[in-house]
Amino acid sequence: MRLLVVGSVALDSVRTPFGEVKNALGGSAVYAAYSASFFTSVDLVGVAGEDFPSEYLKLLKERSIDLTGLQIKKGKTFSWSGEYASNLNQCQTLSTCLNLFKSFRPEVPPKYSDDKFAFLGNIDPELQLMVYRQLKNPHLLAADSMNFWIERKKKQLVNLLKYIDLFLLNDGETRDFSNEYNLRKAAKYVLSLGPKIFVVKKGEHGVIAFLKNGSFFSLPAYPLKIIADPTGAGDVFGGALMGYLARCPKLNKTSIYQGIIWGSIMASYNVEAFSLNRLLTLKDKDLKKRYQEFKKIGGRSSSVEHQLPKLDRRVQFPSPAPN
Repeated sequence: MRLLVVGSVALDSVRTPFGEVKNALGGSAVYAAYSASFFTSVDLVGVAGEDFPSEYLKLLKERSIDLTGLQIKKGKTFSWSGEYASNLNQCQTLSTCLNLFKSFRPEVPPKYSDDKFAFLGNIDPELQLMVYRQLKNPHLLAADSMNFWIERKKKQLVNLLKYIDLFLLNDGETRDFSNEYNLRKAAKYVLSLGPKIFVVKKGEHGVIAFLKNGSFFSLPAYPLKIIADPTGAGDVFGGALMGYLARCPKLNKTSIYQGIIWGSIMASYNVEAFSLNRLLTLKDKDLKKRYQEFKKIGGRSSSVEHQLPKLDRRVQFPSPAPN
């Protein structure tokens, strides 16, 4: 099934100890949509200005990402610049220019309104709710958020969660949102607000997923030899997770677990280069190799692994996913 992705479209300037880029392709919708396109067909909703490079539009179209919902308006594209310290765990924002994104109001084209799966990237929770109200009958609705919205619009975020099936935060955001240091207690609070699945992103320490039925599981991060730029890794993770689930015949603990594996795989590749540069060069053999390595470090039993859908039924590279 098709996946709707809504979020920011941006031009990023990033500096890390390993290099620097200026006006690179970025934004939560871009990262999530590109990652999800490895698993299913994607519909993107966002806004960009006349300054948005045509070659960036071409890159997205080449992944069969439908851009009918991308508004191209007179003005400038949202731009952000940041610098990472040597440990890459924290980023200092140098500048944020909202430009057209300041007045962005997501408009879901009629042909997108029937999409059964949707990923609402890290934007104002009121805008995320606006998208939900334009969908007819979503089967699985996921949302990401961040400290900015937790601090400034927690009431609206809490209201949004009544309609969200899968919610994602990193561990620091989880503690801030719940006022609980213990992640199990924090997850219990989040799940009580509505979501059926709560995924805590822990960066280099992996991922923990909590389910409404009380079960949970964790997956360690892949130990990388090369880390160039962590920008967009969380969006790539969420996009791959939802892209994979949109292709699964059933939503259960097994499919969620494998979706998290794929999200972790895609995020691990993403941080190996700036912007989407590493994902642009991914080959099927790369994905298969890291998938096998993740299965080993995940520590799952052979009986559970036997139930997981086979890799070559889910990922086709570089051919576009079928409609």
